[in-house]
Amino acid sequence: MQLRHEPAVLALSRQPLPTLDRSKYAPAAGVAKGAYVLADAPGANPEVILIASGSEVCLAVQAHEKLAAEGIRSRVVSMPSWNIFDHQPREYRDSVFPPNVKARIAIEQASTFGWERYVGDAGRVIGMQTFGASAPLKELQKKFGFEPDRVAATAKELLSRK
Repeated sequence: MQLRHEPAVLALSRQPLPTLDRSKYAPAAGVAKGAYVLADAPGANPEVILIASGSEVCLAVQAHEKLAAEGIRSRVVSMPSWNIFDHQPREYRDSVFPPNVKARIAIEQASTFGWERYVGDAGRVIGMQTFGASAPLKELQKKFGFEPDRVAATAKELLSRK
C-alpha cells in the first residue's frame, strides 16, 4: 500500500483458509518487503526452504510442521510479491534465502512459470503443468500433489541428494 510509482494488486481468496497464529508465526509486516520468513528452523538454520504465496502458505506451514516433527529444519517464506522482493537490498534477500541453502521448494497451485529463479537448479516447484481439470478443490489438490505430505516428501528427497 506504500508504493507510490508502480501498481500493486491484492488478490483475495474465497477458500476457507486458516488464520495463522501470529504469536507462533512472524507478523505480516514483512509483506511490505515482498517476501519474509514466516516460520523458521531453530537457530534460523534451515536445511530446506518452503516458498509460497497466497492460499499455498498454509500448505507450506503444514509441511513445515511435519518436517519439524521429524527433526528436519525447514523455513517457510511467504512471498506475495516477487517484484517488491527483488527491489530489496541484497543483504535482506540473502537473509530470507541464504545462498548456502540450495534445497528449496516453491508451492504454486497455478503455473510453475518464474519460480525457478527462487528455487534454483537444486530446488523444485510443485505446481500445475496442465489446465482443464474440474472437480471439488480437495480432490484436485490431492490429484496434483498439493498436500503437506507431498511437500514434506519432496523436501526429504531434495535433502537426500546432498
